[in-house]
Amino acid sequence: MFVVPVRESGGVELRDLRALVTVLRCESFTAAADELGYTQSAVSQQVAALEAELGHQLVERRPVRPTPAGQRLADHATRVLFRLDVAESELARLGHGPSGVRLAACPLAAPRLLAASLAGLRGSEPMLRVELRTLDARSAVAAVASGSVDLAVVDGIAGPNEPLHLADAGLLASTAIAVTPLVVALAAGHPLRSHASVSLDSLADAPFVSAPALVDQAAVERRRAAPWRESLRYDGADLSTLLELVGAGLGAALVPAWCCAGDHAVVGVPLAQPRLVHRTELLTLRTAEAAGNPVARELRARAVLS
Repeated sequence: MFVVPVRESGGVELRDLRALVTVLRCESFTAAADELGYTQSAVSQQVAALEAELGHQLVERRPVRPTPAGQRLADHATRVLFRLDVAESELARLGHGPSGVRLAACPLAAPRLLAASLAGLRGSEPMLRVELRTLDARSAVAAVASGSVDLAVVDGIAGPNEPLHLADAGLLASTAIAVTPLVVALAAGHPLRSHASVSLDSLADAPFVSAPALVDQAAVERRRAAPWRESLRYDGADLSTLLELVGAGLGAALVPAWCCAGDHAVVGVPLAQPRLVHRTELLTLRTAEAAGNPVARELRARAVLS
């Protein structure tokens, strides 16, 4: 056990904690330096200063990985830094209405609903400028917390009526805007293509195409006794490529039901067990200004929760 010193002078620097967290997440001092805007030697010195202050080695250098003490500190530091980011972003926005809206969205986070909402704003807010970027869920949460975007539309797999739990309760405002069935995407010639529903257990030995940038497989595997058999890993975020791989017979994939509509090479069979849905949430800061954001307002008004 170690104690983080807290005193008026000296002690742990937030800058050093951020360096530690970034190094461990990137598994590289060089990549962490690029992300933080420092030189590699500066980041190394920050981590070394933290180790000297606490009297514990926190990072093993080759390969870069946390020691037990480093992992424990990083777990706490991540939450502390996230809370500070949220606080600074909320304070920065007090009293300032947006002249434009910076929006992040995950690739499968209800794109049709998002497009319809932005189109609907053209009539009521013709001068509103919207910047839209694609991020994965974790990066989108961090972007809202840091204030680099005003809101995010994120998605994931969850149980019926279960939130995504992407941030600690109370730190960000989260609103469900779309809940759709989850299906197993199969090639049109697959033997199970005409089944009314299918369980993942019945596909225990079937090949799967995993796409972690599109579908949170960990949320599914937590509810299964054994993981599925991954025959191909697709690290991209393009839905059409994933469906082409499935349609070519390279394996099944879990996707929201709407993904298979109109694609004759792929059939979506409803997932019966485990009971899961594809959920899309709107994330904003917990401030009155965020609640009045015109894009957020439009998305909430068009929510589809059937």
